[in-house]
Amino acid sequence: MINSLNAANAYSAARSAVAPGQSSPAIEKISQAAEDFALQMSQVDAASTGAMTGSVETQQLVQTIAESELAMETVVAIRDKVVEAYQEILRMPV
Repeated sequence: MINSLNAANAYSAARSAVAPGQSSPAIEKISQAAEDFALQMSQVDAASTGAMTGSVETQQLVQTIAESELAMETVVAIRDKVVEAYQEILRMPV
């Protein structure tokens, strides 16, 4: 049975995990991965613009697009796992 003392102790233990301004290593890794993905997409934009203007070779454009496709597949797979985990949490009995 949950009483008010147990709830207060659990809240105080969990409070540091969600406190603003404090980032955990997992959040930092996710943030870095998002920044890397955005950088990859900007490289694709630059390569495609360069290919249209003739300043970038077609081989470089194809290579950049292939790398971005791999990055996109990775991001979609991670998103799918997060959604799946969220749905599983929602199905848990309370």
